[in-house]
Amino acid sequence: MKTKLTEWLGAKGVPEKATLLFLNGVLLCLILLLCYVALLAARRILVTLVGKIVRRSAIAWDNIFLERKVFSRLAHVAPALVLMRLGPVAFHDAPGLASLLGSVASVYLILIVLMLADALLNAALDIYDQFSVAKQIPVKGFVQALKIGLFFIAGIWVLSVVTGKSPLVFFSGLGALTAVLMLIFKDAILGFVAGIQLSANKMVRKGDWIEMPQFGADGDVLDVSLTTVKVQNWDKTITTIPTYALISHSFKNWQGMQESGGRRIKRALYLDMTSIRFCDEPLLERFSRMQLLRPYLEKKQAEIAQSNRDQGVDAESPVNGRRLTNVGTFRAYLEAYLRNHPKVHQGMTFLVRQLAPTDRGLPLEIYVFSSDQVWANYEAIQADIFDHLLAALPEFELRIFQSPTGSDFRHLARLGEGAQAT
Repeated sequence: MKTKLTEWLGAKGVPEKATLLFLNGVLLCLILLLCYVALLAARRILVTLVGKIVRRSAIAWDNIFLERKVFSRLAHVAPALVLMRLGPVAFHDAPGLASLLGSVASVYLILIVLMLADALLNAALDIYDQFSVAKQIPVKGFVQALKIGLFFIAGIWVLSVVTGKSPLVFFSGLGALTAVLMLIFKDAILGFVAGIQLSANKMVRKGDWIEMPQFGADGDVLDVSLTTVKVQNWDKTITTIPTYALISHSFKNWQGMQESGGRRIKRALYLDMTSIRFCDEPLLERFSRMQLLRPYLEKKQAEIAQSNRDQGVDAESPVNGRRLTNVGTFRAYLEAYLRNHPKVHQGMTFLVRQLAPTDRGLPLEIYVFSSDQVWANYEAIQADIFDHLLAALPEFELRIFQSPTGSDFRHLARLGEGAQAT
């Protein structure tokens, strides 16, 4: 038909080149129009109709394919096939143009397949994240590494189509570019290796609470990707850490604490050592009225009395034999109080101990675990315990050590003035 039109227009005096150029332009416009119609038809079928079916289905994962635009990108295959099929037929007498359209169609199809693979990988990752195993073994870094590989292969393939050379030619030339590629993809390579180590050793995963002071990170892990780990700090700021830094640097993962069922309380009361003394009868009488101390006092007093009788101790001096002290009795009270506390975990490490005396007094340390790990509740439990203990100290005639303040110096000054006046 194109030949007959060329001959007819030639008989009318129209140059053959102008005729071919005009007819080829018209055919090209018609082919592009058919490509557009094919795209609309494919979208109508794949996006609109399939989308309605997907939304009505009871399966949840197929909605992810719709959200990730898998069907929308698949629709672009139709115009690429139309262009690839009609181009050589319509321009059989113009091999250069036919070859150009074939190359354009091939590049277009490669890019469509690449974008479709990207959408499928994103959808697969979203589906995987819905399973509980995703928290144990994050695979986002591996998916990103696979995407880089696909983009790299697609780039080589596009160059092969454009230049008309075999892809093996470009792959064989990569050896000379190895150093450059290592430099360009340094972070990706390090992140990929780090991601394998993190996943294999279960060092960190999404949702973990990690602390990494050198990067200013202290909060929950939001995302573990190929090159970065995002951490939302407790002040709601976001810290980004290179993935390989979790391998090359140390960090603290609090997930073990969250899974253990308890959270550590480790704090000391510093007692004024000048307030420590032996217990006399009035003090023991006061202690006997404390319900938590009664079992301890009955057992301890009987044990001490028996020991002193066996050793023939002279009771005239309190330093002879064994005697109860106010600090030892307070330590027993503290242990009994914590044993009866509903929010103290009784199945984990439980210590009430004296540490070495310092210039700040005698440290009496509590080393226990609360049964509630929620931060606010944990702080409230810890505060309630020490509120009670600080208020109970005077009942044992003990004092907390406190560095002198301005009011202390003013009090001493007033005492000095009073002494001078007398």
